[in-house]
Amino acid sequence: MVVVKREIATRAGIAAGALIVSLATSLATSLGARADDKPYVMKISTPTINDASYAFAKNLAAAVEHDSDGRIKAEIYPASQLGSVSRQIEGVQFGAIQAVLLPPEFFFGIDERFEVLAAPGLVKSMAEGQRLAADPVVRQLMLGLGADKGLRGAGLFLATLSSVIARTPIRHLADFKGKKIRIFASQFQSVAMQRLGATPKPMTLGEVLPALQDNALDGAVASTPLFNAMHFQDAAKYVTETGQPATFVVVEVSRKWYGSLPADLQQTVDKAAAAQSAAIDPQAIAINESARKAWLDSGGELISLPADEQSAMLKILSNVGDEVSNAKPQLGAAYQLVTEAAQHMP
Repeated sequence: MVVVKREIATRAGIAAGALIVSLATSLATSLGARADDKPYVMKISTPTINDASYAFAKNLAAAVEHDSDGRIKAEIYPASQLGSVSRQIEGVQFGAIQAVLLPPEFFFGIDERFEVLAAPGLVKSMAEGQRLAADPVVRQLMLGLGADKGLRGAGLFLATLSSVIARTPIRHLADFKGKKIRIFASQFQSVAMQRLGATPKPMTLGEVLPALQDNALDGAVASTPLFNAMHFQDAAKYVTETGQPATFVVVEVSRKWYGSLPADLQQTVDKAAAAQSAAIDPQAIAINESARKAWLDSGGELISLPADEQSAMLKILSNVGDEVSNAKPQLGAAYQLVTEAAQHMP
């Protein structure tokens, strides 16, 4: 009996121990699952609204939430709600903002090669620009910039071709002369505008409308969707569709935030951004066409330069890229890479 009792006691002890181990394992698994399932907030910022960048932000937010089964909670902040462009960039670098969508030239202060896609004459149509943005070599270059400065390039797409809005109509190349024109903070745009006889004025988007209203500017380089969304027709109604330069947008993710994600969610973000970079193309074209119609419906005017003057403008601007990049070895190498990609597009 003693033996039996001891055997029973031993079995009971083993069973109890096994139960404790099982409960502990179950608890650890449960806690681990809850830790892995905790929501990660992804704030997506852009300075614009009701354009291709805003559409991309909405598409990306929906994709990461769906593909992560809700483990990533995306929040969209358009129209510079999270601060000026420079504040948005800093926010991504330090992890306060998880993703930002901007024309790459705005990152020029981080790496001068970011502005290479702002060179005039690289592309002359939406279709050409979309093919260039999808080129593997171009994507590898652009998405790799800023990796040592807290950035992780995740997507690249063409948003629009540029136009110039003006308080008095620009119907001919000669009409550029003497005008003060807002540009992006890009040497390519600055030199291009000087070639046309205008005075370039680098400004952030939020400064443009007040400057037009106060006569501090005669015109501004941007896009028709933005002119509509921000009611520029209150200050100027003439839009000259020069098509130069093309406005690309790069999607930069906070490297700090990305590093905090589990591996599967990192893959989710990468795949979603890459997929949306391709999926946005037809939507971007539709947004631009809709904006053109809306501009006309609101009483604005769309102007095209005469065909011979459009050709003359492209010839005037044809070597701006060489002039700007020749004195800068890194920028020069990047410019050569993208121009070769543009010249060999199907």
